[in-house]
Amino acid sequence: MTPTLVRNQLGADASAPADAGTRARDWAEIQERMLAPLYEAVYDRMEVGAATRMLSLGCGSGLAMLVAAARGAHVTGVDSDRERLALARTRLLPDVGWDDAPAHSPHPARRRARLLQDGDPAPAGADGSPYNLITVFEPIGCAAGDSEGLVPALRSAVPLAVRGATVVLTGWGPPERCATAAVLQVAARLADTARPPRTEPGRWRPTLRDDLEDVAARAGLKPDGSGRVSCPFGYADVGSAVRGLLSTGLFDAAVRATDRSQVEKEVAEALHPYQREDGTVWMPNVFRYLVCVT
Repeated sequence: MTPTLVRNQLGADASAPADAGTRARDWAEIQERMLAPLYEAVYDRMEVGAATRMLSLGCGSGLAMLVAAARGAHVTGVDSDRERLALARTRLLPDVGWDDAPAHSPHPARRRARLLQDGDPAPAGADGSPYNLITVFEPIGCAAGDSEGLVPALRSAVPLAVRGATVVLTGWGPPERCATAAVLQVAARLADTARPPRTEPGRWRPTLRDDLEDVAARAGLKPDGSGRVSCPFGYADVGSAVRGLLSTGLFDAAVRATDRSQVEKEVAEALHPYQREDGTVWMPNVFRYLVCVT
């Protein structure tokens, strides 16, 4: 699946910080779909279908859940971002709340989807039926500390799954295979302008070869295979590329160290090598996934 090019110009006041709602919409409308090939590859390998009871940790605005539900899966999503969850509700259930959907509803997703705000996830069904697939589609390995909250979340989720359930972790591929890595280096350089240099979680760092395996070991999971997926980032113009990339959170430390307008300016400059003659931006990337069993 090739990402759709989305046109979304920078706002009139580029120096104004994006509010949480705008940032969540930028993620849902511009950036999230860039990972669609990753979702599809994992679902193909896991043969996701009507027998799947999937728990999506860090489900964001729900695109991966929508794809799974379209394949017949029963899906529960958990995320701490209230704005992204609101968009997920609108995307999957525009008319009724997830937990209020009637069992006889003609809309198939309404019988198969639930959304939980942070906290510990609940069993897959009202009857306490367990999950057989746990997914983490928010890629790790590109920011300091980005897996710290994931390990306890996995430890809380695993008891809700069947014995031998599948857990899929995802992460960025090698920097030399990700054109976006060169642009993300702007985040690290600008964050370093702070005095003293900032070392808080969220600061960009190069992806390490065993990032996913390290998380699996700390969470008590047994690796059982892996794969790589091409996920090119395609944008209609530099403006939409800047908004999409900043919605990932990977530039937050840089914004705190300088200001948003400076970050936007330097990211736009870093994108020039990837801008094509028609004005579109195209950056080839490779992402990894690690298949584990509980």
